[in-house]
Amino acid sequence: MEMMIEVRDLSKSYGPHLAVSRLDFQVAAGEIVGFLGPNGAGKTTTLKILAGSLAPSAGTARINGLDCVTDSLAVRRSLGYVPENVAIYPDLTVGQFLLFAARAKGVEARAEKGEIDRVLAACGLAEVRNKLVAALSKGFRQRLGLAQALLNHPPLLILDEPTIGLDPSQIVEIRQVIKNLETDHTVMLSSHILPEVSQLCHRVIIINRGQ
Repeated sequence: MEMMIEVRDLSKSYGPHLAVSRLDFQVAAGEIVGFLGPNGAGKTTTLKILAGSLAPSAGTARINGLDCVTDSLAVRRSLGYVPENVAIYPDLTVGQFLLFAARAKGVEARAEKGEIDRVLAACGLAEVRNKLVAALSKGFRQRLGLAQALLNHPPLLILDEPTIGLDPSQIVEIRQVIKNLETDHTVMLSSHILPEVSQLCHRVIIINRGQ
């Protein structure tokens, strides 16, 4: 079985505080895996290491066979990352923001329109294509964060608390969008809500106090 994520003896300290302590886990290609734990358990720290935006203090993390530290740029090209607070430019329209993201991710110029159309459709954003990001609801902003992560067909998606702050109907919509991704992507989804991961995920990794 091909492994998309391999974590070995992974630790991260912030000064005297040990946020993550000797984690070991694997995620196979094609899985949707939940990363479950209370707030402050070390979920976001672990995901930032996997996304190549934070270096571990010890141990290794590999994505698609690539080391998240020594091959950081290649790792970032192979994944789509949706942080807990999605950074999107409020003075752009949805279409303009996705064009910016597509160019930043190296989508070929001739493929830009088709790729943007694809992610708009996948995330239910076609109706707000020409709307300013500043005017979007929280639910649509989360969908936009997911849409930019899907650009350029990354094999892995890392989603950090993707439904936080949403109302019940928006949560149902985002869950369905994520569920629809499973045939084309490996997904690692962090949450502190057990029903969420039980509804979406094939398997759950539980973390508490960094372990």
